[in-house]
Amino acid sequence: MSAAAASEGLPRVERIEEGWLDPALLESVPVEWVRRQGILPVRRDGALWLLAADASNVQAYEDLSLLLGADGIWATAPADEIRRAADACYFRRAGVAAPAADAAPSGTPPPLPAPQSRADDLLAGGADAPVARYVNSVLIEAVKRGASDVHVEPFESGLAIRYRIDGLLYSQPPPPPAMAAPLVARLKVMASLDLAERRLPQDGVARVRVGEREIDIRVSCVPVAEGERVVLRLLHRESIRYALGDLGMATGLLSDFRRLLREPHGVILVTGPTGSGKTTTLYAALRELDTAHLNVMTIEDPIEYQLEGIGQIQTHPQIGLTFASGLRHILRQDPDVILVGETRDIETAEIAIQASLTGHLVFTTLHTNDAPGAVVRLTDMGIAPYLLASSVRAVLAQRLVRRLCPHCRRRVALGAEEAARLGVAGRAGAEIWEANAEGCPQCLGGYRGRTGIHELLLATPELAEAVRTGAPLAELRGIAARGGFTDMLADGAEKVLRGETSVAEVLRAVGSREAGA
Repeated sequence: MSAAAASEGLPRVERIEEGWLDPALLESVPVEWVRRQGILPVRRDGALWLLAADASNVQAYEDLSLLLGADGIWATAPADEIRRAADACYFRRAGVAAPAADAAPSGTPPPLPAPQSRADDLLAGGADAPVARYVNSVLIEAVKRGASDVHVEPFESGLAIRYRIDGLLYSQPPPPPAMAAPLVARLKVMASLDLAERRLPQDGVARVRVGEREIDIRVSCVPVAEGERVVLRLLHRESIRYALGDLGMATGLLSDFRRLLREPHGVILVTGPTGSGKTTTLYAALRELDTAHLNVMTIEDPIEYQLEGIGQIQTHPQIGLTFASGLRHILRQDPDVILVGETRDIETAEIAIQASLTGHLVFTTLHTNDAPGAVVRLTDMGIAPYLLASSVRAVLAQRLVRRLCPHCRRRVALGAEEAARLGVAGRAGAEIWEANAEGCPQCLGGYRGRTGIHELLLATPELAEAVRTGAPLAELRGIAARGGFTDMLADGAEKVLRGETSVAEVLRAVGSREAGA
């Protein structure tokens, strides 16, 4: 095809469909070349198409035909769409963890490459050593399946690999026994940990790329009886995608929470155990603020996601940059809104409350079981009740529950015992959905993804007065209930009745009404 013909009149593709991607076409095409040239081969309706961002780049079309050993239909597509599809195709071609464990080394570990400051692209497949290829495949598969953590666990019988997906751990095919020591060594090298130290716990950070996605990996290594146990926490560095409306908040609660974001000052607490989505909720809240006209700053450990237009500070306790000291410096930066990643001690709590009393809106997190319990926790830490009554605007408590797979869930009747445990005895016999334990190709054991269940305790004048006078927790709960407070169990029960999650998930997350939850 001539250059003149190539530059005009070519078919245009605006969206590259998943079904067009054929990893076999990329066997002889390096990922770096595809990205540099902005061209990708696909199979559309059985025919070979060569999609390029630049129609005048005749050389790229011809070179790709040469690499493939076949001519195809020349066409154009948006550059960002080609990049997205290319990453997805190489992602698919990278395969799963198990096949990568070929040619396992024996004896002493092979020489490992030195760690680099720049993030390596796992899709480029440049690692030559079998152990490096295996580690890459484990990480790629973890990202593909949406895992938040990867557990590498030594046992007498060998090494176990497990992914945490939607809050639960799932076992993966294990590597060959001879790969156990080299695999742990490779992970320690990636995180710049001391290979020779096998008696003390170590923590480090690695950075990798999967196509255009850059991922930070927090690496924790601890000695156990059978060797060294390594846990990898995967943190995607791109801005978090969730909006407040995507988190599963009930309509009324969401409206109240958004109103709190417009408050000029005060403390808003988000509580729940580790892994309950507190950081996700806070980041989604910050994204709704007018950062063009407000100075928003955070102090976090760690910075889990990059937020555009917001100043984020990472704590470094080893050099004296703690939550408390960082918060003091933030107050000298003329902030309007402050996020304190976690209130762990009395010093941080006092500074946060004083900041709210001097005209700042402060978000922070606590580890408490429910919203009313946050007030008692701060009092127990040593905060004067009158300061809490003056500063706290609301407490949001939350948990995460798995969503029922819409493809394989099945209808059942709500049993009387289950209804009582959910606190909705009057709804016994109602038709609900439950998980299909066998699952389907679209899910894991009948569940796919997660949603939140929430309770929001607003600081009404009556409640604030009770806090100021040091009322006990039971009295605070009674005042909240009279004011229309809906607890997490009730919110979870409503999601069960709507078919979003199962009875078992709600009871697992918050307990039952019979247990005093």
